[in-house]
Amino acid sequence: MFLDELLKDLEYECLQGELHVPVADLVYDTRNELLQGSVFFCLSGAVTDGHKHADEAIEKGAVALVVEKDIRPAAPVTVIKVQNSRKALAYMSAAFFGHPASKLVTIGVTGTKGKTTTTYMIKSILENIGRKVGLIGTIETIIGDLSIPANNTTPESYLIQKYMAQMVEAGCDSVVMEASSQGLKHNRIEGFTFDYGIFTNLQPDHIGGAEHTDFDDYLRSKSLLFQKCKVGLVNIDDPHTEQILQGHSCSVMTFGFNENADIRAKDEELIQGPGFLGI
Repeated sequence: MFLDELLKDLEYECLQGELHVPVADLVYDTRNELLQGSVFFCLSGAVTDGHKHADEAIEKGAVALVVEKDIRPAAPVTVIKVQNSRKALAYMSAAFFGHPASKLVTIGVTGTKGKTTTTYMIKSILENIGRKVGLIGTIETIIGDLSIPANNTTPESYLIQKYMAQMVEAGCDSVVMEASSQGLKHNRIEGFTFDYGIFTNLQPDHIGGAEHTDFDDYLRSKSLLFQKCKVGLVNIDDPHTEQILQGHSCSVMTFGFNENADIRAKDEELIQGPGFLGI
């Protein structure tokens, strides 16, 4: 694949070099041994700035850099400047792996509590009606019979696209994934549109440190899912649902106990017995 093919969905400026160069891989960490012939993405993070490692990436064989700053190395490599290198990584990864999301029914689940449980329940329900479902979440990524332990609730965009491509190859027709606030905030879930986005609930969590400056930032990050999906399924009983839907671009269905819910639970009964507790 060539660099100019990967850039089709992006606004960018070529600071130096040629666009029609072959690309072996996309890399965003200089510790990756597969830099030869690759595009290196200079990601700006809370801990380090990838622009500081541009020269190292070139020494290890990168043929192009994607940057947010005016970097013009002496080496004859292509330098592409974009507004957001993380977003560029997502869109270019989607192109690199052949836009696998377009070949799957994609379901994203966000919220403070219950994301993991909800994704496994959806996977089980869909499999019981004959679908073959991949999963990306806090505990693991599941591709057919393969389980890959997770490092982040929502992996970097390159891995999401790689995993979805592997799911397509394995015969999956659907994928359900946890859409964390960090994943949404840092553009890991870009380059495709979810078929369905699900909101469970919101509580004051993940505030401070390198996560979210305040609750408003946390809420705003969660709400991004409903600008990246076709249908939003939201918990009408949560007091933050209206705020979560601010700026949404999807059609909306509600669920809950509220009498105004599109999908309503009623006549609920608590059942207790040996080995289980449920409603």
